[in-house]
Amino acid sequence: MSKELSLKALTVLLRASQTVEEVLRKDMQRYQLNLTEFAVLELLYHKGDQPIQRIGEKILITSGSITYVVDKLQQKGYVERVACPTDRRVTFAALTEEGRSFIERIFPQHEALVEKLFNVVDEHEKQQLITALKTVGLHAKNM
Repeated sequence: MSKELSLKALTVLLRASQTVEEVLRKDMQRYQLNLTEFAVLELLYHKGDQPIQRIGEKILITSGSITYVVDKLQQKGYVERVACPTDRRVTFAALTEEGRSFIERIFPQHEALVEKLFNVVDEHEKQQLITALKTVGLHAKNM
């Protein structure tokens, strides 16, 4: 039974993830953003300027992709590149004033959508979900 239950858990996890991602993708389209662009804006909003080389690690995308995403956000006027004053090999991505204003306007709506997605489970169930997913994720990482 354990093998069948593990397969069922995997299927449910992947389908739920795909469905939630689709809801978020559609929401981001309202702002002419894709999920990766939003993830970069959110990271810069909450964590401040970041070395471009490290953004990919934090939002789980390749370094080639992050350059493209930063380029697109720069074209939209939301992000700028800032040279590191102490290491010329490092370039930071930073929110522009327009980018900060934009993310400050849309983030509360995103936060409300996420709350709406998860309001079908109570706080205890959310904590159980977080714990179980972390456990599985860490186990998978160590395999």
